[in-house]
Amino acid sequence: MFVPGRVASKPGLEERAFVGQRAALAEGAVSSRRARGATSRASASLARVLSAVALSACSIGSLLTSAIVAWPARAAAQTIIEDGVVTRKETAPKRLSGIDIEEHLDQQLPLGLEFADTSGQNVALSKYVRGALPIIFTLNYSDCPMLCSLQLTGLVAALGKLDRKLGRDFEIVTVSLNPEETTARARETEARYQGDVAQGGAGQAEGRAAWHFLTGSKANIDALADALGVRYGYNEERREYVHPAALMLATPSGRISRYLYGIEYHPKTLSLSLVEAAEGKIGTSVDRFILYCFHYDDAEGRYAPVAMNIMRVGGSLTALALGGFLGAYWLRQGRRRPLASGAPSSPHPASPPDPSVPPRET
Repeated sequence: MFVPGRVASKPGLEERAFVGQRAALAEGAVSSRRARGATSRASASLARVLSAVALSACSIGSLLTSAIVAWPARAAAQTIIEDGVVTRKETAPKRLSGIDIEEHLDQQLPLGLEFADTSGQNVALSKYVRGALPIIFTLNYSDCPMLCSLQLTGLVAALGKLDRKLGRDFEIVTVSLNPEETTARARETEARYQGDVAQGGAGQAEGRAAWHFLTGSKANIDALADALGVRYGYNEERREYVHPAALMLATPSGRISRYLYGIEYHPKTLSLSLVEAAEGKIGTSVDRFILYCFHYDDAEGRYAPVAMNIMRVGGSLTALALGGFLGAYWLRQGRRRPLASGAPSSPHPASPPDPSVPPRET
């Protein structure tokens, strides 16, 4: 039965209940926003920490890499005080003492020196330096455990991108540092690198025979090395030659025109150097970075294991830096997404009941 006196009272109660519901929803939304804000601030703080860690790792990695590169020059140091001036003199390891290149720019090469080509015939350097083309000289040896192959492979790579043609615009002469190297061994090495040149592209295949590999006596090897300014040595315990890595360019008349250091050669730099040499111009050093063909072990100063450990640490720090940057990125992406909460999915609350409509009796 419907009671008129209760019509106004029940809607009033329902209105108050609805107002309470809306207040609860509003309080829940505020709490959700506060939680979301706190989470965002925590994420931002963690992202900043990870970024700082990553940057620190990169810095430490760079310092360790620099230490590896500069290790040979910093193996030993001596502080000298002279006339009130304090200087620090860096000394190379004992096995590298005297290993260097003293540039002899514009010096005439001894073209009368004789060597054996890969056919076993004795030939003078004048056979290749005959006033027609510039020459690239390298001093290597076939049984070199590391540096020689890296250097000659780098030269092959540069030839593959060069705009000048081997045999037409220049020739290459590689003289073995090992006086005991046989003609047969040199022939194998010559065939290997001539084959690499043929496969390297840039139209160098036709001129691959213009890369000559020579062997000779210790006296003639030393005479050529002295003329080129190359100071090398020999490790008797390891039966390895210690030498710098460089290309020496000579003019068609046999005068030294430029030195290019390292195991990688920029094609444009090499091309311009050949142009200068062909014109008889004498250049200057562009990059004085010398790599030494030498392997350290525990008996010779523990250089190799220490360097390897530093490289491992550098690799770990690089991985840490990458993880830090990725973590920071993921956190920034995550805080942009709405967080799951217990709030209703609809942003609009239900409309309040109409007071004029009587409630149903139960």
